[in-house]
Amino acid sequence: MRARHKQSRDPRGHWLLLILVLPAMFAALLFEGWTNHEVDAADTRSACTSPAPDAVARGGPVIGINRNGVQTASMPARTVALTFDGGPDLVWTPRLLDLLRKHRARATFFLLGSQAARHPDLVRRIRAEGHEIGSNTYTGAVLGETSAFRFSAELDLTQSALAGAAGLRTNLLRMPRTTSPDTLCGREWTAARRATAQGYVLVAADKASRRPAQGTVRQFSQTATAYRETEKLLGDPGADRFTTVSAGAQLTPYERVSDVERWSGTALIRAAWLGRAFSRAMTWTLGVAGALGVLRLLLLVHFARAHVRRLERSRPGAPWLREVTEPVTVLVPAYNEEAGIEATVRSLLASDYPLLQIIVIDDGSTDRTAELAEGVGDARVMVIRKANAGKAAALNTGLRYAGHDILVMVDADTVFEPDAVHHLVQPLAHPAVGAVSGNTKVGNRRSLLAKWQHLEYCFGFNLDRRMFEVLECMTTVPGAIGAFRRDALAGVGGVSDDTLAEDTDLTMALWRAGWRVLYEESAVAWTEVPTSLRQLWRQRYRWCFGTIQAMWKHRGAVLETGVAGRFGRRGLTYLAVFQVALPLLAPVIDVFALYGVLFLDPIASAGVWFAFMSVQLLCAGYALRLDGERVRTLWWMPFQLVVYRQLMYLVVIQSVVAAVLGSRLKWQIMKRSGTAAEQIGDPAPYKSVPMR
Repeated sequence: MRARHKQSRDPRGHWLLLILVLPAMFAALLFEGWTNHEVDAADTRSACTSPAPDAVARGGPVIGINRNGVQTASMPARTVALTFDGGPDLVWTPRLLDLLRKHRARATFFLLGSQAARHPDLVRRIRAEGHEIGSNTYTGAVLGETSAFRFSAELDLTQSALAGAAGLRTNLLRMPRTTSPDTLCGREWTAARRATAQGYVLVAADKASRRPAQGTVRQFSQTATAYRETEKLLGDPGADRFTTVSAGAQLTPYERVSDVERWSGTALIRAAWLGRAFSRAMTWTLGVAGALGVLRLLLLVHFARAHVRRLERSRPGAPWLREVTEPVTVLVPAYNEEAGIEATVRSLLASDYPLLQIIVIDDGSTDRTAELAEGVGDARVMVIRKANAGKAAALNTGLRYAGHDILVMVDADTVFEPDAVHHLVQPLAHPAVGAVSGNTKVGNRRSLLAKWQHLEYCFGFNLDRRMFEVLECMTTVPGAIGAFRRDALAGVGGVSDDTLAEDTDLTMALWRAGWRVLYEESAVAWTEVPTSLRQLWRQRYRWCFGTIQAMWKHRGAVLETGVAGRFGRRGLTYLAVFQVALPLLAPVIDVFALYGVLFLDPIASAGVWFAFMSVQLLCAGYALRLDGERVRTLWWMPFQLVVYRQLMYLVVIQSVVAAVLGSRLKWQIMKRSGTAAEQIGDPAPYKSVPMR
């Protein structure tokens, strides 16, 4: 099996891609948030303490500063310069353009660069119909209150957007929230001078009391109210013509743009489109993922309750089911398991199920595994030595030596409760049941990492198994503790080495052969979990990679009928959605969630997260109670959600990439310490026997 799945090196390039993509996504979200005033949106405009010069405050609405000082201009008599701020707006800009065309009038549109990047087609239409385009900054920020960097960004990004959309660079600027010239005071006047130093001509507006007969610049937004007022003004007999600001003041409105400026503008427009698309997609994804997550939790609890209720009706002890007393063969494949093999064998010998044959298959160990198993000195224990070929081959070898029709498969790092074998084989009383999953618990819980895995076993694995049994789609009988019929195994060709998750592959094969697979929560075995991140990564990487292999191998079950079809459509779909798809999206969702906490509504975003965590805590508490575990373990769960879950997400990403690239993953061996029995009390006889 190791040779079948061996490769010289795991794929690594995707980690660099992930490291680059996630910050790029976050940067895109920040830019989108800044564009939409979600970031730095507060208006901190200070009171006017230093008025603009009289030449500005009492001059015309068109303002420039050159070597001759402040220069202002007004519109000629009976001339109206219609100006529209903001936009382009998808609804009202086209209507205003239609209205102007109807009256053969021209106007000046002061556009927000962010909106121009969103709707470049409207920018081009404004230009094509003979109207003039000016800058209203990129986001509509108060320039007098911005930093130097943002001041430049507000102006330069707008020019880039206009260059990309219409191939122009405007000389006209309307500072946001500026009306008549006398409003340019204090810091706003300082910002105005900085803008004119860059070559801009500032365009304010005349007061509404100034009549068209005197010549006027009128200022409107792009709304329904502006549409009605514009329509009324176009019918005013006091105006002979409606023109643009530059035509009325005899200005040069545009500068020529270079190819580089046009290309950078096009890139900005595309980046803005990607940012909006990503933000919308993540909003929907976060909503769907959250809904699926809550639905999963509710279903887990619902089916766990249904599982508890049906136990009395469908398991041995009910009058229509007999008690299973047939002899059992226990298969223990082992490779370099000297730390725990003796405790495993002695726990099986201490079983209250008397008719046992224990076969330890030493798969070419280089340590004292076989010697320790033989040293137990019990006639019920047979040790078979063979060349190293992998776990599947070891189990198949054990099958050939098995003397009984009921088989129990046990990992060599697992310790059984005395009544575990008895409880485990009882569901086989039903002739349609081909396999039974036991209840695997974490034995070595001293470290924080082990405590997190303990929560995962109770809340994740065991609660899942209760639901799978009710829905008849058990996905895995774990290698640590599982019972099988010999004829069921023979019918699927024994244990396959096609995948690295031989237990999952075997379980799926049994479903497709028409057998049912159940879960027996009272059959408890204690297993040793990894205590270092490196060991945990290796184990979970193999599990996840093997599960994906098994899902692909048995994908045809989705289209089958009967027992196999139910398993395929329920079990495989569940794995695909909750163990592959959502973990793949998790890093991106986390980035968007962080964005929401930092820049949208932190109270609402944090409230959603804490609400979801509370639901998880309640469900985990229920799972612990069903398993007879201490609920105080929940104290470690918030840390698990923040740290441990992220590691599991990365495992899924690595596994999917490896599977897509067709990699052959080598078998990973976990270093054992023989601590699987830490949680078992002193009366267990194998606990008091000294280890050799």
